[in-house]
Amino acid sequence: MKTIKAIRASKDVELGEIRRVDDKAAFNMVGYQWEYISKSEWKNSTRNQVGTKSEPSRDQVEKKKNPKQDLPNDEGKEFVKTRKKSKS
Repeated sequence: MKTIKAIRASKDVELGEIRRVDDKAAFNMVGYQWEYISKSEWKNSTRNQVGTKSEPSRDQVEKKKNPKQDLPNDEGKEFVKTRKKSKS
């Protein structure tokens, strides 16, 4: 795997776009429009993109409710009937 960066813009590629491609594809792409860059530059760019996403605040995230909490005290309980042992 090689890391390449766009040095010229076109209709399919933005200037500065970074891609991680296999060796053969990189060999064919490098030249007029692409150049090799270090893997660490690719890592830094992907980490920065992930970090910029906005995360919802706690107020926006709805907490799951326990349905038994809304019931009156006796309605949420299950009662188990017991059998008396008969003497045989």
